[in-house]
Amino acid sequence: MKTLSSANRRSAALLVVPLFLFMLVFFLWPLGTVMQQAVSDNSVLNVLPLTRQAAADWDGQSLPGREVEQALVDDIRNVSDQQAIGEMVRRLNSAYPGFRTLISRTQAAVQASDGPVDLQAVDARWADVRYWQTIKGALSPVTDRFLLASVDLQRDGQGAIGEMSSDASANRVIMLRTFSMTATITVICLLIGYPYAVLMASASGLWRNILLGAVLLPLWTSLLVRTTAWFIVLQDNGLVNRLLMMLHLTDTPVALIFNRTGVIIAMTHVLLPLMVLPIYSVILGIPRNLMPAAGSLGARPLRAFFEVLLPLSMRGVTSGVLLVFMSAVGYYITPALIGGPKDQMISSVIAFYATGAANWGMASALGLVLLVITIVLYAVYQRLSTREQGATQ
Repeated sequence: MKTLSSANRRSAALLVVPLFLFMLVFFLWPLGTVMQQAVSDNSVLNVLPLTRQAAADWDGQSLPGREVEQALVDDIRNVSDQQAIGEMVRRLNSAYPGFRTLISRTQAAVQASDGPVDLQAVDARWADVRYWQTIKGALSPVTDRFLLASVDLQRDGQGAIGEMSSDASANRVIMLRTFSMTATITVICLLIGYPYAVLMASASGLWRNILLGAVLLPLWTSLLVRTTAWFIVLQDNGLVNRLLMMLHLTDTPVALIFNRTGVIIAMTHVLLPLMVLPIYSVILGIPRNLMPAAGSLGARPLRAFFEVLLPLSMRGVTSGVLLVFMSAVGYYITPALIGGPKDQMISSVIAFYATGAANWGMASALGLVLLVITIVLYAVYQRLSTREQGATQ
């Protein structure tokens, strides 16, 4: 009997192995890569390995000794990859301005000589300890620079965390814009989706199928097709503006694309099924005689709704809100096609860093921030669900 039980356990474990491998390859491995990219930066270390060894015992407060200066000269002399030099210069210049011309002059002087080079004679900035402090701080393969920059923070030459200048980064503003637009879309989806879910649950037969099909049909259509359709409908000569002018509600076309209004309209339509379906599934399980029973006991319809139907359907509301909010936070196609420059969400910034600037560290850091926010929201949802289950038991 024990042998049979062990065989059953092995068989069950073998059935789980494909799912585990799928999660490992397509979720855990990419997630680990993103997290590694967000906290790693070898652009300076790859060019200055000797400098790192020589500066290991330097206190970082006064100018380094001759040994560190010679190690820097040897590293610059040994490097042959100009692209690596360029990446190092971008990294250092982003931390402290002036490295672009400083490294260029130093590299020219080093290549013109086969012996020792007096760095301070090449450029007086080598006598400024802040440049050496910046180099020492950038030599570590592990950095919090990208994570700090994702929320508009940075470290100075002494390692203290401070605010970035307003013209250097606007990630925090874009984050706040993303969350405000996402919250607006979530509220609109709830205001439209809840009555629709109640109507769909109260209907029966053919009408329920029609209402359910109207919700499911957008899910069967490509997101790009739906967004493009809204672009056509909302443009100046589109259906909406023609209808408004035909009804004499406006004399000129209303700007509905390349602004926030168009983004909210299109994203609300795209995400509305994610709000309707969870609420509908919960309301469908609520006995229909509860509302008439509350009315027979003297409760007005509005009071019966707030004290009977709404509390019983809160699990579906919470699920719908969570699904819509988490989906809207990372949307890219709809804001990119319909929104203007001031309506882009954080996903557009991630796409820019990943494809435009080839800065995978910043793209990974911003993605990691969104992941943390999503996990926090899911933890809140789990806590609320646990409380509801405890209250009903």
